[in-house]
Amino acid sequence: MNLLNVDLNLLKVLHALIEERNVTRAGVRIGRSQPAMSNALNRLRAMFNDPLLVRGSGGLQLTPRAESLKDPVSAILDSIEECLIADMEFAPETAHGLYRIAAPDYISLPVMPKLTAHLSKVAPGMDLHVITEDRDLALEALDKNRADLALGNFTNPKNSIRSHHLFDEDFVCLFRKGHPILKQKFNTGTLLAYPHLLVSASGERTGIFDDILERGNPKRRIAVSVSHFLLAPYQLEESDMIGVFTRRVSATLRQSFKLEERELPLDLPGFKASMAWHLRSDRDPAMTWLRAQIKILCAAYEPDIQSSAESST
Repeated sequence: MNLLNVDLNLLKVLHALIEERNVTRAGVRIGRSQPAMSNALNRLRAMFNDPLLVRGSGGLQLTPRAESLKDPVSAILDSIEECLIADMEFAPETAHGLYRIAAPDYISLPVMPKLTAHLSKVAPGMDLHVITEDRDLALEALDKNRADLALGNFTNPKNSIRSHHLFDEDFVCLFRKGHPILKQKFNTGTLLAYPHLLVSASGERTGIFDDILERGNPKRRIAVSVSHFLLAPYQLEESDMIGVFTRRVSATLRQSFKLEERELPLDLPGFKASMAWHLRSDRDPAMTWLRAQIKILCAAYEPDIQSSAESST
C-alpha cells in the first residue's frame, strides 16, 4: 500500500465505524451522511482488501483484520489531534462546540446547573451534552469516545484514563416537612420503621445503604424505587417515605421543595467524587479549561449542612 495514495480522512471514518459498529451512528458522530459513510466503507474495504465489518446476529461485527486495526488507528488519530492542538490558545468567550459529560444523577444534579450557569456567562458558545451513566459505563463512554469527561466514584481506571478528585461525599436522610419522625427519637429503629424511597439508575432494588444494613441484619422496606431524581422530591413531599441521599443532592432538592434533612443515626461510609478524562484530551486547550472550571465550581460549593442537634426531639 502506497501511503501517498491513502486518504487519511478514511481513518477517521474507520475509527468511528469500529467504535459504533453501526453506519448511521458512526456518520452522526463525525458529521457525515449515511451514503457518504457507505461509500467510505467501500473504499476502506478496497484499501485493506478486507470486508472489515460484516453483518451478524447482533448487528455489524468486526473482522479479525478490523480488530487488529482498532488500537493502531486510535493511536494514530490521537497523535494527529495532539499535534494539531499543541500550544493552541483557548478563548472561552469565543469558543464553540459540543462537550459530552457522562455522570450519574447524584453528581450531575448538584454540579451541572452551576456549570451551565457559569458557562452561559463566560463561554456562551460552548454546548453541553450530559449523559446519565454510572461509574463503569461512564469510563466505558470515555474509552469509546462517547464522552469527553466523566464524573463519578472511580476505582482502578485504565492507564489511558486521567482523574482528579473533586470532593468527598456522604449521606443524609431526607423527608417531608412535618414528617411524624420529627416527633420521635431519631435512631436506626425509627428510621427503618418508615417506608423508604430508592433512586437507582441501574434499576436495582437495593443501594449502598442496604449493603451497609445487611452487615448488621436490619433491613428497610423499599416502598418505591425510581431510576432518576425527577420524581424523588414529589414522592417525598406527598408521603411519609424517607430517602437516604448524598448531602449535595439533599441540599439541591431542599432549595425547591418542602423537605427536611437529618444526619443518619448510624455510621455510613462516604465516597470520593472524581472527574475523569481520556489521555487523548489531556492537552486539549478547551478540555483543559473546562476541567479547570469544574474543579473551581466543586471546590467553591458547600452544601447547606443542618446541625445534627436538630436530629432528635
